[in-house]
Amino acid sequence: MSEHVDRGANRELRARFDDVYGQYQQLRSGLDTLQARLAELRVTRRSADGQVTATVGAQGQLIEVELAPAVYRDRDAGALSRKITETVRTAATAAADATRDLVAESMPTGSGSVDFLRTGDYGALLGRADAVLGRGEGTA
Repeated sequence: MSEHVDRGANRELRARFDDVYGQYQQLRSGLDTLQARLAELRVTRRSADGQVTATVGAQGQLIEVELAPAVYRDRDAGALSRKITETVRTAATAAADATRDLVAESMPTGSGSVDFLRTGDYGALLGRADAVLGRGEGTA
C-alpha cells in the first residue's frame, strides 16, 4: 500500500514539476522577447510649440534632440533650456510608462515587477519573493 501511495505522490510531484517547468520556459521565452522590445523602444515627444523634439530609450536615456530653425528667433537661452528640459522629461515619463506596459505584458500577474517599476520599492519586490518562498510556492 505504501508503495502505491508513493507512486501516486511521485506522479503528482512530476506533474507539478512539469507544469512549473513549462511556466518557467514560457516566462524565459517572454523575457527574451521583452529584452529585445525594450532595446528597440524609442519614445519621441515634441514641445507644445513644436520647436523642440526629444527622443529617449526605454530607460529614459536621451537619444536625440532636434531643434526647429524657428527656435533661434527668440534668442532666449533660458527659455530654450527650460523647453528642452521639459520636453526630455515628458519623453522620459512616456518611456517609463511604455516600459511598464511591456513588462506587464511579459510578467506573471502579481509578480511584483510592475509595481517595482512604478514605485522603485525594493522592499515590496523582495517581500513578494519572501512571501512566495515562505508559502512554498517556489518549490514543487
